[in-house]
Amino acid sequence: MYNPEQFDERQVAEALKHLADVPYDVSRNRLYTGEELFDAFDPNDPGSLAKCLDSRVAQHVAETGPLYPEPVEMWARTLHDHRIRKAMYEFLGWFEQNRVVGVMGGHALSRTDPSYRRVVELAMRLTEKGYVMLSGGGPGAMEATHLGVWLSGRSVAEMDEALAILARAPLAGDSGWLATAFEVMARFPRTEGHVSLAVPTWFFSEEPPTPFATHIAKFFDNGIRENVLLSEAYGGIVFMPGGAGTLQEVFQEAVQNHYLTQGFASPMVFVGKDFWEDEVGVFPLLKNMIENGHYRHMSIALVEEPDEIITALVGCACELRRAGG
Repeated sequence: MYNPEQFDERQVAEALKHLADVPYDVSRNRLYTGEELFDAFDPNDPGSLAKCLDSRVAQHVAETGPLYPEPVEMWARTLHDHRIRKAMYEFLGWFEQNRVVGVMGGHALSRTDPSYRRVVELAMRLTEKGYVMLSGGGPGAMEATHLGVWLSGRSVAEMDEALAILARAPLAGDSGWLATAFEVMARFPRTEGHVSLAVPTWFFSEEPPTPFATHIAKFFDNGIRENVLLSEAYGGIVFMPGGAGTLQEVFQEAVQNHYLTQGFASPMVFVGKDFWEDEVGVFPLLKNMIENGHYRHMSIALVEEPDEIITALVGCACELRRAGG
C-alpha cells in the first residue's frame, strides 16, 4: 500500500531532477521523425552517429539497464511511452482501421535481396491504393516497407535507382547504411500525403530505426511495441521470412485472431513458400490447426509476388471480423 511518509522532499526533488536530466523528453506529445532521431548525423563524420538523439538514448538505456532500471528511471520511461502511445493513436485516428497494413520480417534481410525489392514494391502499390503501412521500424524487411511508402508515386526506374544507391551498404552493420538512406531521401523527395508508421524500440539498441518512416513511435518497453504492431494492423499482416522474433509474432497474431482479442481478426499473408512451407513448416501447421478447429476466425494465405499479396489482403480485409460476427 502506498505510504506518503516513505517519501521525503529530498527524494521527490531527486526524482524530478532525474526526469529533467534524462536524454529524452518525458512530456513529449508527438511522434518522432528520422531527422530528429539522427539530428547530429553527418555522413562525412564517422563519429557523428554517437552524438545523435537515438544513440544518446540507447547509451542511456545501456547504462541504466534495459530491463530493470531504478524506479525513477522506470517512471521516466513509462511517462515517455505513455505519451508516445497517445500520440500514435492520435496519428492512427486519421485513417480507416482496415486500411492499416503491417509488414513483419527479419531485420537481417539485405537491401540487395529480391525479397527486399518485393516489399518495396508492395508498400509502394498499397500506399498508392490508400493504405497506411506499419512495421517494427528497423532494418531489413521493415526498412523496405517504409522505403516503398517514401517512393510511392514514382516509377519503377526511380525505385531501381534508389535501390542501387542503397546497395552500396546492403546491411545495417555497414558503415554507409544510414548515409545512403539519407542520400535516397534527398534524391527522391517524398510525395506529400504518403505517410507510414514505424514502431521500433530502444530495448534492441543494436537495431537502428529506419529514417524512411515518416512517423516513428519509438518505445522503451518492447512488450508495448509488439502489442501495437499486431493489434493495430486491422487491414492485415504480411509475414516475410524472418527469425525467432517473426515466428513469435505469427503465433501471437494467431492467438489474438482466434480469441478476437481486439474485437476483430485480420488476415495473415505469408510470403515465400519455400520458407513458410518447407523450412519452418509454419503454414501447414496453421492450416491444419484451422481445419481441425483449434484456430478460429483465421484468414491465411501463402503467396509469392506483390500482386498475390495485394489480392489476398484486399479480398480478406473488405470487412473487419467482429466478435460474435
